[in-house]
Amino acid sequence: MRTLVTGGAGFIGGHLVEHLLEQGDEVLVLDDLSTGSLSNLRTSRRHPGLEVEIGSILDPVAVNDAVGRVDRVFHLAAAVGVKLIVEHPLQSLRTNIHGTENILMACTEKDVPLLLASTSEIYGKNTADKLSEDADRILGSPLKSRWTYAAAKGIDESFAKAYHDEHGLQVTIVRLFNTVGPRQKGRYGMVVPNLVGQALRGEPLTVFGDGRQTRCFSSVNDIVPAVVRLAETPAAVGQAFNLGGQHEIAILHLASRILEITGSHSGIRLVPYDQAYAPGYEDMRRRVPDNAKARELIGFDPQTSIDDIIAGVAAGLLNSVDEDDWVMSQAGADLQVATS
Repeated sequence: MRTLVTGGAGFIGGHLVEHLLEQGDEVLVLDDLSTGSLSNLRTSRRHPGLEVEIGSILDPVAVNDAVGRVDRVFHLAAAVGVKLIVEHPLQSLRTNIHGTENILMACTEKDVPLLLASTSEIYGKNTADKLSEDADRILGSPLKSRWTYAAAKGIDESFAKAYHDEHGLQVTIVRLFNTVGPRQKGRYGMVVPNLVGQALRGEPLTVFGDGRQTRCFSSVNDIVPAVVRLAETPAAVGQAFNLGGQHEIAILHLASRILEITGSHSGIRLVPYDQAYAPGYEDMRRRVPDNAKARELIGFDPQTSIDDIIAGVAAGLLNSVDEDDWVMSQAGADLQVATS
């Protein structure tokens, strides 16, 4: 099997590439390195089955060439992270909408099946006890850049469904909920690596808002195998599936667990949203996935605890040796990471 992974030099993409190589695929990565890094492929870079092409999904020639050389596509390339989206809404919209349609058109033309990575952000401000795949989307004003990512990914899903219904494209959609793990960076607003990095450097942990907002964090080691299983399950075609963690935690409690697990003596500082991002910024108070659909079809049952997720992120930051990593040059050598 020859597989294309767009965004394969990203955090999740790098882990997916490793998994696919381990199961015997030849893997072609297409990435413009705008948010990804070749360091995410360091464990795979010498694998004979890996080929990396530096290119953009906004370039239809590069996309058509790459899709024409593979048997299937995992589309992960996107503008991601709250900070990036808020600061660069126009480029984010172009990447997430035009880039995705380039992929959809190429896969349709060449009859190549596609796995489209979407996001829990599409549910917006819906605070239902558990968000099922048919839950309503509740978004803020389209004039607020905070919602451009959710809006664009929703359009991506609508495009994908239309290509499936009208042109027979074999496409499966996965909605990822706060996927976390080693090699993830906090510079684009990812909360766990950002807080863990602050703890390891002895800086105050900056928790936005009142810290009572809750999320369900999931380990990349649980998510990647499930993504591949869905891509390889014919019954999943034409549908969307939630993939998220099972433990709901408030961000303030998350920060406290990070301090305990890393052994850091840092404090916690609450930062109003309008200082962290921009005046009028809106956040979701709660986001909890209903994984029943994926559990019934592929047996999805994430097992990694939040403590183990934190420990894995911390160990990854401490072990980082890449010059472009933002992480640990200032970390104290005496810090020890506890594992459960």
